[in-house]
Amino acid sequence: MFNKKKKNEEPMTDEDLAAQEAMNQETNENNVEENIAPEPVIELSVEEKLQQENGVLNDKYLRLFAEFDNYKRRTQKERIELLQTAGKDVVVSLLPVLDDFDRALKATETATEVTAIREGIMLVQNKLKSILTQKGLKEMESLHATFDTDIHEAITKIPAPTDDLKGKVVDELEKGYTLNDKVIRFAKVVVGA
Repeated sequence: MFNKKKKNEEPMTDEDLAAQEAMNQETNENNVEENIAPEPVIELSVEEKLQQENGVLNDKYLRLFAEFDNYKRRTQKERIELLQTAGKDVVVSLLPVLDDFDRALKATETATEVTAIREGIMLVQNKLKSILTQKGLKEMESLHATFDTDIHEAITKIPAPTDDLKGKVVDELEKGYTLNDKVIRFAKVVVGA
């Protein structure tokens, strides 16, 4: 870098090289002094270091505990809101059926023909069943099925009318229902012995 010649320049003498090296060395020493500014280094004792670490860990613990507590409160609030509004869509979908029953009661006041009333009630029942089926409700078929304690509740046992009905449901007193494949009401049945 120092010995390179440019065009039309004279070669450097030994004195010029020595002067330039002295200048470079002085610049380097100044740079070193500027970079290493004497700062007071505070030495902490072991006890003070441990107290600092303890303070930091305590702070982290308190923040984590507060976050968890907020999470618990938030999820509990959401759960309560969910339980309060869980049946809302089912109730709203059943309101037209309730309206149909009101209309059917008004119609019975002036009706003279029983078959028309019966047909109207059957229409309302079918509407109610279709709404409940859409919500996941299913009737259990129990008659002449093998008795199963997971879905049936035996009210009584009677002698089986035929040998093939032994251990099977002979009569169904109350239908059983499942909601999304989970039993919500057991079928009350009479079992053949």
